[in-house]
Amino acid sequence: MFLTVCLNPTIQKTLLFSSIVPGTVNRTGSHRIDVSGKGINVTRVLTQLGKKAVHLTQLGGDMRSLFLSLCKQDGLSVEWVESNCQTSGQTGQIRFCYTILTGANVTELVEESEQVAAGTGKLLLEKFDTLLKNTSPAVSCLIISGTKAAGFSDTVIPDMVRRAKENGLKVILDIRGKDLINSLQYEPDVIKPNLFEFAGTFAPDLIKDNDLAVNDETAKERIESVVMETAQKYKCKIILTNGSRKILAADGNNFYSVEFEPVKAVNSTGCGDAFTAGLAAALENYWSAKQPLDFNAAINEGIRCGALNASLVKPGVIS
Repeated sequence: MFLTVCLNPTIQKTLLFSSIVPGTVNRTGSHRIDVSGKGINVTRVLTQLGKKAVHLTQLGGDMRSLFLSLCKQDGLSVEWVESNCQTSGQTGQIRFCYTILTGANVTELVEESEQVAAGTGKLLLEKFDTLLKNTSPAVSCLIISGTKAAGFSDTVIPDMVRRAKENGLKVILDIRGKDLINSLQYEPDVIKPNLFEFAGTFAPDLIKDNDLAVNDETAKERIESVVMETAQKYKCKIILTNGSRKILAADGNNFYSVEFEPVKAVNSTGCGDAFTAGLAAALENYWSAKQPLDFNAAINEGIRCGALNASLVKPGVIS
């Protein structure tokens, strides 16, 4: 059983246009609305792969019933805590994000999350502990994805990682920044930010004008060095996706560069999450069977799921 966590719930609106003319009214009759966010996307793909998964998040505001209704339509198991505080006026309203599809172009419009009420983190950790103790079948793997909404302390995600490892769970992290740095001391099994997020966390001097200078040979060597150093220091495997470009990975002993055939994307939203789900499902197969891990095969299953997601309009799916 997988427990997935994302502390930034999202409702995704996808709109399709043949073209857009800036500064004018652009209309379309082709659009859809889906429950989304990195953790939900991972949960949905795991479910489509035949894995049991329960998702933990916080919900507040008047979009909560829509969020839960969309989860039910997708057959997703969701546990949640209240992020609304009547006295303070903090609702933790679920954010909307928008994907604009115009031919080969995918444009993302992202709302920042509203602040959650004080005490939401405490409620989440209590619910987290309950799920670890009482879920049947027992939770064997924790996946934490994405950023957290405003109002959470910097300890809430590392606390979950610590508790999971103390309970013997495998842990996969698709997070960045302080949340990742503060979680590494508990030795998660796999970390899977994208290359830009990894560089921003561990080698911020390589980020210039909100872009990563990876074509420079010195920068490539620096990334490889930091990846290997991090993998060895914290005894974890590292996988860095980079859109349609090659994947970088390390298992503590070896550094890999995995090439794959890019696909023509219909909608790239959720591809990284589909990759995470495919990777996690493959790893869990090895872990549960206590078989020697084929790291390359697990990465290729992630690639397969990411490619399937890219071929579909709905985000965070493989079928």
